[in-house]
Amino acid sequence: MTLPNLTLSLQFGDLLDAATHRAALPRHTVVRCIRHALDADAEITVRIVDAEEGQALNRDYRGKDYATNVLTFDYATEPMVMADLVLCAPVVAREAAELKKPLAEHYAHLLVHGTLHAQGWDHETSEADAEEMEARETQILRGLGQPDPYA
Repeated sequence: MTLPNLTLSLQFGDLLDAATHRAALPRHTVVRCIRHALDADAEITVRIVDAEEGQALNRDYRGKDYATNVLTFDYATEPMVMADLVLCAPVVAREAAELKKPLAEHYAHLLVHGTLHAQGWDHETSEADAEEMEARETQILRGLGQPDPYA
């Protein structure tokens, strides 16, 4: 199987524990997670941010005044996917700890999740859409050697 091409910009904001997040997100892993979730070639920026930047983006663009784990800004799906994925490091770290999962494993799930959103998948439209998206995420992550994130 030939995977889609990906042009990736990987950015880390001003994080207190940047080394921990950089270690959990080596470039080759980010590329692998995203490419396996793509159905078309893509240009994607992944930015890892602190809680303040994450909250500001969520508030300004979604009207929700809290930091969330991943935000997807999708600009185009044809002829190629163009998107920004913004992951909030403190939220991702807290969730990974609560779920008793390695940080890298939770990041892999959120990269796949955000990439699917960039291609039009939406889990908030209906229960059926949520189940379909979760099944696709699980399938992709299993293909990457990762466990079912919903188990």
